[in-house]
Amino acid sequence: MKKLCGMMLAGLICFSFVWHPSFGGHAQAETITLKYSNFFPPTNQISKLADQWCKEVEKRTNGRVKVDYFPGGALTRPTETYQGVTKGIADIGLSFCSYTRGRFPLSEVIDLPLGYKSGYLGTKLANAYYAKFKPKEFDDVKIIYLHTSPPHRLHTKEPVNNLEELKGLKIRSTGTSGKVVEALGGLSVAMPMSAAYDALRKGVAEGIVCPFEPMKGFKLADVIRYSTPFGSAYTNLAYVVMNKAKWDSLPPDIQKIIEQINSEWMEKQGKLWDELDQEGKGYYLQTGGKVITLSEEENARWTKLLRPILDEYVKEKEAMGLPAKEALEFCINYLKTH
Repeated sequence: MKKLCGMMLAGLICFSFVWHPSFGGHAQAETITLKYSNFFPPTNQISKLADQWCKEVEKRTNGRVKVDYFPGGALTRPTETYQGVTKGIADIGLSFCSYTRGRFPLSEVIDLPLGYKSGYLGTKLANAYYAKFKPKEFDDVKIIYLHTSPPHRLHTKEPVNNLEELKGLKIRSTGTSGKVVEALGGLSVAMPMSAAYDALRKGVAEGIVCPFEPMKGFKLADVIRYSTPFGSAYTNLAYVVMNKAKWDSLPPDIQKIIEQINSEWMEKQGKLWDELDQEGKGYYLQTGGKVITLSEEENARWTKLLRPILDEYVKEKEAMGLPAKEALEFCINYLKTH
């Protein structure tokens, strides 16, 4: 009887090892589920690239990590995404730093009118800047990667050929772009991109500063007819960040896999911005949009008015104890040498 009981007990233990998902040849590790919040509409190519990141994580981790994707601001609004990530409402989030003005003081250097030529170059600069300065304003999250929009232009419902025609116009702008608009004599109207179409259609705004990409991606070509590029072009810094506690809880091998994907997606993101900008410009022109070329003298007038924004940034941030002068010089030199 004792021998029989012993055999039964041993069999029960062996069965539990095989049956339990944590043991044996049939073992399957518990799936880690992450929530990714993005305000871009699901049909937008930026949104689709984010969705591809989610699928790539699941693929390369062999299903150990599953990412539930929430585009179109379904989980957090663009102005609340960063806070939503730190509070765990979302595990990962994508939005623009300028939507929470003052939250990223040192990183505002990326948005300054430095004469950007492409979104890819801006994206490379943003990540090089972060690697060098590691600004404390991002200490409460894990940076997945940073990226920037293509160079911003002025887009209006009525033609703007000079500063006089811009004066007093209500222009949708956020963060540093608001300072740009105000320096040029316009009136800054702050709102996320997702609200721009209705604002322009209803006359709440008479123009917008943004790349050409939203002309198609957000259908702005329906409500905009004139574009005025200017030499001291600036960009908007965007982040993809992850809840720090969630990141720290991931196994080291999964962290390594995600880091590799991040480096690849940063490249994809920068290049995609420029492809979409060209596509948006083509769509804009096809729908009857017109591009106004400033004269050399007029362009110089705009550049002169924007220069004080750089000096103001340094003065203001240095007073906060931040290495603003060094950060600005780093960005200017990076753009010159790349």
